[in-house]
Amino acid sequence: MTNTSITDQESVDFASAMAAFESKQFAQAMQLFTPFAKNNDPQAQHLMAIMHQNGLGCVANPEKALELMTASAEAGYAMAQHGLGFMYMQGECAAKDGAQAVKWFEKAAEQGLQGSLTTLGMMYEQGDGVEQDLEKAQALYKQAGFDELS
Repeated sequence: MTNTSITDQESVDFASAMAAFESKQFAQAMQLFTPFAKNNDPQAQHLMAIMHQNGLGCVANPEKALELMTASAEAGYAMAQHGLGFMYMQGECAAKDGAQAVKWFEKAAEQGLQGSLTTLGMMYEQGDGVEQDLEKAQALYKQAGFDELS
């Protein structure tokens, strides 16, 4: 078998995993994503983290959710960086830590993730996990595509 065939098969397998996830067949998605996550695929790690966090297709496992979300975020996957920011902001699967939340939301915002820009804006507007800074909040909202403070 050539590398092209392996790549094609992997592509089919990943597409099957995505289809299972999107159709809410989470146990099947978990099984299909596992080899990709073990091979450090950040999208697979992110989706498996969500399943572990919420007990979708498995028993909820906050520690595994944090481990997978962190691995995906550290690999530069913006959606995982955003998700990890929320884990720290909400104290879900991780100890509540405003500084860590801001760190991960900023990394996702640097990649243009509108939700992270908006969340950072709210954190600065409300002084949640950071010192209140209305000018910074306004700049973040504007960067996210909003005109004014909420």
